[in-house]
Amino acid sequence: MPCKVLAFRHVPFEHLGRIADSLKHHSITCEYVDLYSAGGHPDVRDGDALIFMGGPMSANDDLPYIRQELDLIGDAVSLGKPILGVCLGSQLIAKALGARVYPNAVREIGWYPVHWTGEAARDPLLGGLTAPETVFHWHGETFDLPARAELLASSDACPLQAYRVGQNIYGLQFHLEVTPEMVADWCAQDANCGDMREIENPIDPHTNADRLSELATLVFGRWSRLIKDA
Repeated sequence: MPCKVLAFRHVPFEHLGRIADSLKHHSITCEYVDLYSAGGHPDVRDGDALIFMGGPMSANDDLPYIRQELDLIGDAVSLGKPILGVCLGSQLIAKALGARVYPNAVREIGWYPVHWTGEAARDPLLGGLTAPETVFHWHGETFDLPARAELLASSDACPLQAYRVGQNIYGLQFHLEVTPEMVADWCAQDANCGDMREIENPIDPHTNADRLSELATLVFGRWSRLIKDA
């Protein structure tokens, strides 16, 4: 049976990136849902899985499309749909599951290592990753771990970097999906100019791009297979 993913964007420049490569490799189609610009009333039953991407806004913002997405996440959880959240997406999932979202002690922007928990070593997506990995970050908020969630990764600046709820709900605070071109584009976006003023050193888009690509292929490839097996 063909599989389709609904991908919720919050700004056009925070798109699927390398996630799209893995979906295509596994013959999974994808439809972007841009509630921030187009509105509408999507039915989560139209997708075999849902992805919620990042963005410069907050999960706590009183915006119609943010409220709508929180409701849609709840619907998808009730239906047992696989869900993946990236950065803001991970915070939206946490909030929809009853957890608190709030400012992190510092803005974590750039290339920083994440440390895997013992649970990650047994996880369907992250299994086999034990040594710290330098990945790309761009966030100023964090969240409490949702009820019944397993913590999978942390960083020195942010204790909650990845989690799993049940067998098929994942939140990743960091960005495995970015290409060097995406990183350079984010740095140039007007919406991110406030964040850029707080960065002491310029961000090199290529710092760890090759290894990030390998990690993305591994993790999102496994998530694609999870969708097809669901």
